[in-house]
Amino acid sequence: MDNSFLNRKKLLLVDDEPDLLKMVTAILKDDGFENIITAASVREGIAAAEKEQPDLAVLDVMLPDGDGFSLMQQIRLFTDVPVIFLTAKDEAADKLAGLGLGADDYIAKPFLPQELLLRIYAVLRRCYKEDAVLIKLDGCTVDFSRAEVQKAGEIIPLTAKEHTLLETLARNEGKIVTVDALCEALWGENPFGYENSLNAHVRRIREKIEADPSKPVSLITIKGLGYKLNTRK
Repeated sequence: MDNSFLNRKKLLLVDDEPDLLKMVTAILKDDGFENIITAASVREGIAAAEKEQPDLAVLDVMLPDGDGFSLMQQIRLFTDVPVIFLTAKDEAADKLAGLGLGADDYIAKPFLPQELLLRIYAVLRRCYKEDAVLIKLDGCTVDFSRAEVQKAGEIIPLTAKEHTLLETLARNEGKIVTVDALCEALWGENPFGYENSLNAHVRRIREKIEADPSKPVSLITIKGLGYKLNTRK
């Protein structure tokens, strides 16, 4: 299978074991990943995630200044990057804690290199769809294959949730997509109660794609129904 699209994604690895970081980095690079950022603590992980805006984060649960669970919660304050937990603990309580917080997967040490790769590719495929195309909006271009907005010579990365939201709207270009349908696309079944989160994502997307986010011309609100995306040919 051609993984070149996924290999372009930026990965953040957070673990306080230098040898493990070196090994995982080597495994990923051998399989085609080039954009890999590493950190060894909660503090370094937050700084790296905020600066680099990775497409996927692999977080160790046990860290010298905290734990991966709290790290994920702090990262999720400014990005919806998908998260895989990597830990020496293979206890059901730890797994349920991570998945309950919204993690995308959980791998227990020791692990086989192929298992790590398969799980990373599975999460990336679930979060970033290759079949999307470039779309032109008023004043910018959205490149779904790279999860980024090209605007006035600037490259602005999209988070996983922003990518999914824009892609869902783009597939229905010019048509109204209801709030319920968008929430289901972002959060799966039983999406009730996510309207405020959806509105927050819409605001952040408008800041990235609109010339004047307070007067949007591309991502339009249809009051009482949902949203629609206007593209340019």
